[in-house]
Amino acid sequence: MTLSSTVNAWFEQHGRTLPWREPGFTAWGTLVSEIMLQQTPVARVIPRLETWLTRWPTPAALAAEPPGEAVRAWERLGYPRRALALHAAATEIVEKHGGVVPSDVTVLLGLPGIGDYTARAVAAFAYGLRHPVVDTNVRRVIARAIAGQGEAGPPSTRRDLAAMEALLPEDAAAAQLTNAGVMELGAIVCTARAPRCEVCPLATTCAWRAAGYPDYEGPRAAVQKKFEGSDRQMRGLIMAELRASDIPVTRDEIDRVGTDAAQRGRALSGLLKDGLVVAVSGGYELP
Repeated sequence: MTLSSTVNAWFEQHGRTLPWREPGFTAWGTLVSEIMLQQTPVARVIPRLETWLTRWPTPAALAAEPPGEAVRAWERLGYPRRALALHAAATEIVEKHGGVVPSDVTVLLGLPGIGDYTARAVAAFAYGLRHPVVDTNVRRVIARAIAGQGEAGPPSTRRDLAAMEALLPEDAAAAQLTNAGVMELGAIVCTARAPRCEVCPLATTCAWRAAGYPDYEGPRAAVQKKFEGSDRQMRGLIMAELRASDIPVTRDEIDRVGTDAAQRGRALSGLLKDGLVVAVSGGYELP
């Protein structure tokens, strides 16, 4: 059996039941879910996704409201610039694409905030088109099962897409399963810290396992700084103040957030620059 057929058979039996995998899930829902899932655990995304799609079941519904409402509804998913980008994408989908999420990867890449992974994920998972879809989990499975390395190292779009492309069957439906299956395998079995090799469908053919699990000695991706005490945390605290208020938040109120005045100033300046906060008469509010 090929790697794809092995993974596909495993995925059909063991893949998790998730909203975006249900029959009839819309392309808009797929786009929203993929953006929400960026650097956010599945368990946190599911309830927020349901609430979001109930309120805004189409791009037109979201585009009809101010972008600040998208930021408010984002709540504590993190990286709220994603909410602004999603609102901007919805607006462009309405204005340039008749309210229909495009299926073409190149067109999808032209939407605000849509990167290579998200564009290919929408094309593959929402429209069933044959494209390699690569995230961190996919890269790790390929690094171990094919290259015999414990880690994938720094990402390379061209190299990573080519590696996944080589694994995809020609049939579009089977390729869609392989994309989802390899991703799922990395998420729940071939995990970063505690791979469950005893239940892995690729255990007998895994190059890393066959080599005796050698330590990774190649280049490493940059490690994100700790969240606790970071400027990112301060940004989140300021955003929480604005989301909780229906009127402008005064500078005095913001100055009571945290204890580091210099950090608070940097965070507020960054939020203003990113368009997540707007200065108005009386203070600051969401856009």
